[in-house]
Amino acid sequence: MFRIQTLNQIAVAGLERLPREHYEVASEIVHPDAILLRSAPLQATAVPASVRAIGRAGAGTNNIPVAEMTARGVAVFNTPGANANAVKELVLAALLIGSRNIAQALRFVDGLDGDDATIQQAVEQGKRAFVGFELPGRTLGVIGLGAIGVKVANAARALGMRVIGYDPTITVARAWQLEHDVEAAHSIDEVLARADCVTLHVPLTDDTRHLIDAARIRGMRQGALLLNFSRRGIVDDAAVLAALDAGRLHGYCCDFPNNQLKAHPQVVVLPHLGASTREAEDNCAVMVAEQLRDYLENGNVTHSVNFPEIVLPRNGGARISIVNNNVPNMVGQISTHLGTAGLNILDMLNRSRETIAVTLIDVDRPCPPETLAALAAIDGVCSARVLEPLPEAC
Repeated sequence: MFRIQTLNQIAVAGLERLPREHYEVASEIVHPDAILLRSAPLQATAVPASVRAIGRAGAGTNNIPVAEMTARGVAVFNTPGANANAVKELVLAALLIGSRNIAQALRFVDGLDGDDATIQQAVEQGKRAFVGFELPGRTLGVIGLGAIGVKVANAARALGMRVIGYDPTITVARAWQLEHDVEAAHSIDEVLARADCVTLHVPLTDDTRHLIDAARIRGMRQGALLLNFSRRGIVDDAAVLAALDAGRLHGYCCDFPNNQLKAHPQVVVLPHLGASTREAEDNCAVMVAEQLRDYLENGNVTHSVNFPEIVLPRNGGARISIVNNNVPNMVGQISTHLGTAGLNILDMLNRSRETIAVTLIDVDRPCPPETLAALAAIDGVCSARVLEPLPEAC
């Protein structure tokens, strides 16, 4: 029986992937094997020693102390791409709202008083203030070409926009997904200099905090539209507000409200709606539940932000999963203990990522408790588990 603690409301579609005969799922649970959450802030001190994995039903993991979990040998999973379509649609909506001054026009209409004739006269006199621009022929700059950025780029091409993208870490798979006529930029500054509209799709790290600051805004085209539906902190809000006041930018659309932004007439700020669709919540919940289940039952790792990708199909033998520091002679020590116990290795896979490594071993018979204890006692081993196959396991 695996015990899963939930720190947010998780879509039922995901919870249904954790069969009740093998999983206990609750918000209040003692000695959980894993934690399942969305945006709840998680402190390292609040993670019990029993936890083997943390699953985030979403792409960002800024609310999880990843470095501390890595040091403890706890796998952290996220769901890249599961909410990509939802965010793409919101970005497209923001492009249209921002380019046509829709939010400002709505506020204008909400403030109209009088009878219908008076309102009509005010409309004819006031609508000139909300003249915008059309998207076909304009250039969209996309900074970050992951699951969301690629979808945004392709959708913008379908709208008739030219698209220029920048991502020094783009994967081969994502590159193949891009429309053939999306242009590649050599730097962020090149994107900013050439684009009429700029959209950001990068994670928040020390390197990307205030990625768009006053200096970079000065390098943008006069009257450009800036969109941030990625993470709070990637854009320097004060610098954007100053640029808006100076007439440097046409507008700013984002998903991260604060008092200064929501008060500015040229800012469209939404209440963090990027992944707020029923479909996205279901997709994220299903994906993260399946990842946690496969890790707990089989030791397989997919879409982890801190562990190496490792998948070893079951072949009928008894399985041992070992998480350890990525240092020399670990596999040798593990093999020695198994040989001493008379266990024959049927299959083995070892993968590493920076400071952490994972080894999956299938042996010909069950691992004795004393052998498992010896494996766990190896200097540098974070955890050693015997993974008994479950009926209808992943």
